[in-house]
Amino acid sequence: MRMRPTLSWTPPGDLPPGTTDLEPVADALSAGGVLVLSGAGISTESGIPDYRGEGGSLSRHTPMTYQDFTAEAQARRRYWARSHLGWRTFGRARPNAGHRAVAAFGRHGLLSGVITQNVDRLHHAAGSEDVVELHGSLARVVCLTCGAFSSRHELARRLEEANVGFAPVAAGINPDGDADLDDDQVGDFHVVPCTICGGILKPDVVFFGENVPPQRVERCRELVAEATSLLVLGSSLTVMSGLRFVRQAAEAGKPVLIINRDPTRGDRHALARAALPLGTALTTLAARLGIPVVGQARS
Repeated sequence: MRMRPTLSWTPPGDLPPGTTDLEPVADALSAGGVLVLSGAGISTESGIPDYRGEGGSLSRHTPMTYQDFTAEAQARRRYWARSHLGWRTFGRARPNAGHRAVAAFGRHGLLSGVITQNVDRLHHAAGSEDVVELHGSLARVVCLTCGAFSSRHELARRLEEANVGFAPVAAGINPDGDADLDDDQVGDFHVVPCTICGGILKPDVVFFGENVPPQRVERCRELVAEATSLLVLGSSLTVMSGLRFVRQAAEAGKPVLIINRDPTRGDRHALARAALPLGTALTTLAARLGIPVVGQARS
């Protein structure tokens, strides 16, 4: 029997409580050298839900695993039908005040880098530079046979041509870009192959049950080692892919600060957790530091 990934976490009762005090975060930003680690919570104000917060998608949706995707043609049909429909909304999402504030902090030299667990490219669109996309990006597609990369926009065009009239009404959209569809709505959705070798196409993202590329992990470890402090934004830190960097920073004696409305798995390692909405918190911090949150979003 194949094991499913651990997708939930119940906080113990001994975690330190959240606060509304942003002073520790302001102090860290003023000192500079802050490494940002962002999660799904920073994108909720752009219309993309998170996994584990109130109303999070895990209450109704189990993400596709790498093992199922590679083993079963029907699983790939179901994934691409849902993802194709979801892309119509997901691909139109735009950066919110939180993304723009992070970009503004970077432009003013307060950050040493940005690591994001999100696959939505909204940090990039807001103007942040040199963002490490820990789990990849839905905007790219990779062939599992020949390794060629291609654009998601081009794949969307091909899927539209192969599935004329496909327009079911989804119950919702999820942080991984999936739309909620049942099997009847998926129907006989047609999946298209790689144009180069005819192989299986997969979004260039890390599925549950798949490992983050080791060179990407090593780059993130280097960023943590170089940073003065670590600021976690909108992540429950439930999965080890993000939590390990919090632990690394704490073990090195670097301050860890978290802004997340709900308790996180990293709270015990943190100097403080501000339990505030991210857009409000980050724009408040920018105003306190005299930094305007402006900028033209990039496509």
